[in-house]
Amino acid sequence: MDKLKKFELMEKIVRELEDLKRSEQAVLEKIGKIEVDNIELGDSRLEKILPDIYQRTAENSDAITEVLNAFAEKTDDFGTKNNVDQLRQQQEIEGNRNA
Repeated sequence: MDKLKKFELMEKIVRELEDLKRSEQAVLEKIGKIEVDNIELGDSRLEKILPDIYQRTAENSDAITEVLNAFAEKTDDFGTKNNVDQLRQQQEIEGNRNA
């Protein structure tokens, strides 16, 4: 795999991890809303289980954030080390020649 394609795949993974992070945040918010609604309802099973689900989801969210931050940094470092901006310009110039 050439360096530009590898970098583009790395960028795609960063975007997917960012989306996953937003999804986990939405799940946490939804669990919180259910917990608030259950205060009025008072279902004992929900009262017992939801905090555990929230905790596990929060831990997953933290892990996703760690992976995202580390991989985004790795992607940036790869792009800088391999001068990806120049590779993109070169690809654009070659594409214009072949058009």
